[in-house]
Amino acid sequence: MAQIGAAEEAGETSLPDLTGVAGAAPVIAPVVQPRAAAETAMVPVVATPQHDPNRGSVTNLPLPRYVTLKNGEGNARRGPGLTHRIDWVFTRVGMPLRITAEYEHWRRVEDAEGAGGWVHYSLLSGVRSVLVAQDMAGIHAWPAPDGEVIAQAELGVIAKLLECLPDWCRIAVDGEKGWVPKAALWGVDPGEVIE
Repeated sequence: MAQIGAAEEAGETSLPDLTGVAGAAPVIAPVVQPRAAAETAMVPVVATPQHDPNRGSVTNLPLPRYVTLKNGEGNARRGPGLTHRIDWVFTRVGMPLRITAEYEHWRRVEDAEGAGGWVHYSLLSGVRSVLVAQDMAGIHAWPAPDGEVIAQAELGVIAKLLECLPDWCRIAVDGEKGWVPKAALWGVDPGEVIE
């Protein structure tokens, strides 16, 4: 028989004794704490900081961001580690690349055409460069459409990025320095200002 009384008043549950009853299976009863203990139990709450998806999880630098290839060759791998297969090989020194993710010592990068993969951070430099994305882009003496054109850059030329206004960037290539409309370049975001 079930015993009703003191145990129920303390918040405990008791079950009927079914030993000796034909066909009865053993019952495992849940252990219930008395109400007084459950109400006073304190559970520590630990706040975990949320990671900002617009910042690198390793460097805390903005994502995406632009860097350049430091050496003449850089392997882009399928995943972040030497055990991952090489999908792409970058071969142009100073080539601008966009970092889209970070994992330990690895950076996921892409070029102007979207090709890329995971590259070891030691192959990258924070020095900025741009890729001329418009054939025969005019290099102007000052940042204005009517500015004197002092040179022209072919499609695919890599130039050192010196500074940027909201719509124009000053570049250096083959000894020439001048201003190019930002829309004619890859390796700098629209509206990005660099001093």
